Amino acid sequence: MSQKKSRRAFLKTSALVGAGFWVGPRVLAQDKSPNEKVNVAVIGVTGQGGWNVNQLVEAGANIVALCDVNEKRAAGQRKRFPKAEFVVDYRRLLDRKGIDAVLIATPDHHHAPATLRALSAGKHVYCEKPLAHTVHEARLMAEMAAKTKLATQMGTQIHAGSNYRRVVEVIRSGAIGPVNEVHIWVDRQWGGRTRPAKSDPVPEGLHWDLWLGPAPQRDYVREEYDPANWRNWWDFGGGTLGDMGCHYTDLPFWALELRYPKTIEAEGPPVNPDGCPPWLIVRYQYPARGGQPPVKLTWYHGGKRPPQVPKPGVDGRKHNPAYKGIDGGDGVLFVGAKGMLLAEYNQYVLLPRDKFEGFQPPPRSIPESIGHHKEWLEACKGGKPALCNFDYAGALTEAVLLGNVAYRVGKPLEWDPVALKATNAPEADQYIRGTYRDGWMI
Repeated sequence: MSQKKSRRAFLKTSALVGAGFWVGPRVLAQDKSPNEKVNVAVIGVTGQGGWNVNQLVEAGANIVALCDVNEKRAAGQRKRFPKAEFVVDYRRLLDRKGIDAVLIATPDHHHAPATLRALSAGKHVYCEKPLAHTVHEARLMAEMAAKTKLATQMGTQIHAGSNYRRVVEVIRSGAIGPVNEVHIWVDRQWGGRTRPAKSDPVPEGLHWDLWLGPAPQRDYVREEYDPANWRNWWDFGGGTLGDMGCHYTDLPFWALELRYPKTIEAEGPPVNPDGCPPWLIVRYQYPARGGQPPVKLTWYHGGKRPPQVPKPGVDGRKHNPAYKGIDGGDGVLFVGAKGMLLAEYNQYVLLPRDKFEGFQPPPRSIPESIGHHKEWLEACKGGKPALCNFDYAGALTEAVLLGNVAYRVGKPLEWDPVALKATNAPEADQYIRGTYRDGWMI
């Protein structure tokens, strides 16, 4: 068998090596009638989880169970859904009958332990972004979803927006020519913190040990971990890249049909073994795909930007007619042989403007979304797969998280997606695969 053929076969059918007892589902969820409501359990019900609950209800789901490690914060949702079962430990929930699907809106380090248990129990899964805390977890989740054939969706809600669909159509129409360069920048900043020596009393109602779950034992420090500052720390999150990477990298991944990078290199401040960096620049090299050329994709956050995009205000950015109507605080810039396309969440502009004056967009070929959550609920009832299913979202998440791996290793990575290894950097394995406390193994 040729190497090319064997690699392709691996990517399609590889077994869940290292997944232990999660190799197969015990009970498969049954398809529902299109008119039936999907019975959903929600893990993490405040903050982003609370927003997800609202979206599920609006999309027609039936909330039958709630799980949150903070009983006090969850009180409002418990009152809102008095008939829903409430637990503080999702490991005690996922085998229950009467649950068709699970939505997971926890800190990143719980995504894989909760998802793999849910899929193994035959439940459809919607998991917030990033799909996983490590590259290896993302691969396991995608493989388990393929094996069980359950309905999955990652919470990159902007994928359902009309603007992203129009950008994909324009790029694929060839309006700016073949694209060989992409720049992504986000002004948000997590990280740059030093782990505190102090500890605080655990608030009443918070089950701190369950919040830690698979992560190493840490003392509770309110302003550092709870409720959202956990994104600053490698134990629980992935900084700004982990927070926003899947949202913005999603657009070039979709438009250019990207999958696995060949090389990844990163620059940032000196590595903190505990905390994520306040700024980062990551350079990915993607191979040619069909008739499309190789692509260099660069990510920036924490105030860093590509040279083509000046900063607002201080250097005339607000007065530059090329960017009229585009804020540019965050964005994606496609660089093609015939021009450029600058996109934000809700609008795009072709550059230079004078060259594209009077441009007529191509006919719409991507239907408007029925809603990100509703896509998933319809898939749970036997409809077509949601667009951000774990096959797509798993590869996207792997690429995003590899940026953090390259930064922590401190040298460019030569990536083998089949072996899930940086062939030139065995020391990267410690960041590609996670470690888990007893009781939380995957």
